[in-house]
Amino acid sequence: MMLQSDLGPGERDPALDFKTAWVGALAMGMVFFCSPIVSIFTDRIGCRTTAASGAAIAFIGLLSSSFTKSLEVRYFTYGILFGCGSSFAFQPSLVILGHYFKRRLGLVNGIVAGGSCLFSISLPFFLKTVGKAIGLAHTFQVLSAFMFIQIFLSLTYRPVLPPPCDSQHEGQDKTVSRSVQQQCWSQMRKYFNLRVFRRKTYRIWAFGIATAVLGYLVPYMHLIKYVEKEFKEDKKDWVLLVCLGATSGLGRLVSGRIGDCIPGLKKIYLQVASFMLLGLMCMMIPQCRGFEGVIVICLFLGLCDGFFTTIMAPIAFELVGPMQASQAIGYLMGLMAVPMTAGPPIAGYLNDYFGNYHVSFYFAGVPPIVGGLVLAVVPLVHQRMLKKQRLDSGKDKMLVSETVMNGELLPGCPASEAHI
Repeated sequence: MMLQSDLGPGERDPALDFKTAWVGALAMGMVFFCSPIVSIFTDRIGCRTTAASGAAIAFIGLLSSSFTKSLEVRYFTYGILFGCGSSFAFQPSLVILGHYFKRRLGLVNGIVAGGSCLFSISLPFFLKTVGKAIGLAHTFQVLSAFMFIQIFLSLTYRPVLPPPCDSQHEGQDKTVSRSVQQQCWSQMRKYFNLRVFRRKTYRIWAFGIATAVLGYLVPYMHLIKYVEKEFKEDKKDWVLLVCLGATSGLGRLVSGRIGDCIPGLKKIYLQVASFMLLGLMCMMIPQCRGFEGVIVICLFLGLCDGFFTTIMAPIAFELVGPMQASQAIGYLMGLMAVPMTAGPPIAGYLNDYFGNYHVSFYFAGVPPIVGGLVLAVVPLVHQRMLKKQRLDSGKDKMLVSETVMNGELLPGCPASEAHI
């Protein structure tokens, strides 16, 4: 693959934006792609060991990225290793909160997620200063030190809830002799628990979010380049990252508190609003005629990110319960992997093809709006299912009462015998 340094003076690789976008997009995609596997490890070996191992893998990925200048190798060291390790370190941090909190789970998620935004706000200043002083390679080494600290922080997790187990299948394995193929299938079902997909509401919710995130990362990956290209503004571009981080932290704190006040699955309407607003803001970016307009849009984009991120775990607990929440979050993030990874490279390709980012941001705005409309159906389907269950249970009670009454009318026959 040809890098920018391989080209002659004044030349530019026409597909450079498409190629470089894959580095960050691949790392973010691996965070979600590995999530189903992470949920299995979280259920089997616990949150503490899983998170510590992931932080160690991410540390190796960042450290090895400092020793290479090849874009292809960085696909592996940063995109694969760092992304995979981050997935193993990130998901247990969501699951462990459900062990300690129930009534205020949304608020707790907001506080934890909002704390990460403190780094999002300060990191642009830090990286810009350190990057100019010591270069990219040493900057990777400094960042790897943070992941090394994360290893020890992950060891503080203390799970409270018992690990989920499939007692029914385990009992069958002990009492019934099975062939090797049946035993292998039983083990696969035990580790790859697909029971969450039996819930219709979970399937619709997962599909809606997977659709929405196709354009989710496009502003984060391409907005800086768009501002530099459109407004020739490269000295204040860090302001955009600060605005995104600040309002994202605010959105996470506020949405967590609001989510606790909203009963049941009606919390999903917060995600609906965030995705609809996200899509609209992406489409408004090409309409901006100045750098100040982009700053205003970044403020709203940060709020959307905060509302979507914080409320995801509480909704999963509402849909499938605390014992299957790890699997539900893992499979959801796994479904998000492909569209979230493909979004930024597609936007980069559209920029290379049309010569500007206008079509890219229009493209990024459509999937969140479509996904938001799909999510709006989930509470309605849930209410319909509850109503059907109530009707069915009412019919069963009427049948039982009629049977008992008929038994009592039989001469010389006790009600219990008639019922039998």
